[in-house]
Amino acid sequence: MAVQNQGFAETKAAPPAAPPVRAGSPLPPYPDGRIRAYGHFLFALVYFFLAKALAHHAAMGLVNDAWQPLVRQAILVFLLLLGFAGLGFALNRQEHPISEQGLPRRPGWSREAAMGLATGWGAAVVGVLVMALLGGIAVGFSFSLSSWGWLAADFAFYILLCMGEEIAFRGYAFQRFARSLGPTAAVFGFALLYAFLESMIPGATRTTAINGFVLAIVLSVAYLRTRALWVSWGINFGWKASRAILFGLAVNGDSSHSPLVQGDPTGSFWLTGGGFGLESSWFAFFVLLALIPVVYPITQIGRA
Repeated sequence: MAVQNQGFAETKAAPPAAPPVRAGSPLPPYPDGRIRAYGHFLFALVYFFLAKALAHHAAMGLVNDAWQPLVRQAILVFLLLLGFAGLGFALNRQEHPISEQGLPRRPGWSREAAMGLATGWGAAVVGVLVMALLGGIAVGFSFSLSSWGWLAADFAFYILLCMGEEIAFRGYAFQRFARSLGPTAAVFGFALLYAFLESMIPGATRTTAINGFVLAIVLSVAYLRTRALWVSWGINFGWKASRAILFGLAVNGDSSHSPLVQGDPTGSFWLTGGGFGLESSWFAFFVLLALIPVVYPITQIGRA
C-alpha cells in the first residue's frame, strides 16, 4: 500500500488586526513636527489681525461711540476663542480646544485667577502709592447714577480686554510657536510683538514698548508655570483695571474707563508717565521687573 507523503506549505503569521475604532473615541493626532507647528503659528497670527479688524468694524456698525470699546472687545474675544478652537480641532485634533487654549476648568482655577488678581492689584497699588507720595495725584469724584451704571460696563471692558490679550498672546499661537522653536523663543518673540503693538498706540514712548515687553514676559512666565491663562489673566486685569477703575488713572493713554474716580498725577514724567499712564514711566519698569521673582515661586500648579 503506497503511502502518500503530504507536505505542508510554510506560512507566515498574519499581523494582528487593528483594534476597532469605537464610536466617540478620540481621533488619532496628526504628526506635530516643528515646521508644521510654525505654519500653524503663522496662520493663527494672521487670523488674530483679521479678527481685530473685523471686531473693530463690527463694533462701529453696531453701537455708538460710547459702547464701541466694550462691544469691540466682546466680539474680539468671541472670534479668538472660536477661531483658535477651530484651528486646534481641525489642525491638531484637540478634543477640548477651548481648554487647550489655556482655559481648563480644572479644580482650583478660580483660586489661580484670584492669586493673579491679587498680584496685579498689589503691583498697581505700589505704583499709585509711590506716585502719591513722591509726586501727587489730584483726585475728583463723580457719584451720579450714570457713573454707577458705567462702572459695570468698565469692569466688563477690562475683563474682556485682558482675556483677549491672554488668548492672543499666550493661547494657541503662542503654544504653536513654543512647539516649533521652544518656550524661551516664544516668550521673547511674543514679548517683542506685544511691545511693538504697544508702541503703536498714539502717545506711546520707547518706555511704553519696554514696559510692554517686561509685562509680556511676566504674564508668559505665569502661563508656562501653570499651563493655563488664569493667573496671567488675573495679573493683567489687576494691573490695568485697578489703576483705571479704582484710582481713575489713564491706562495706555485711555482715561475714559474711570466713571467714579478721576485721577490726575502731578509728579515727574519718569514716575507717572504723564497722561499716558504708568506704561510710559520708568518707575513702572522696575515694578514690573520685580514681579518676575514674585510670580515664579507662587505659580506651582501644573508647572512643567
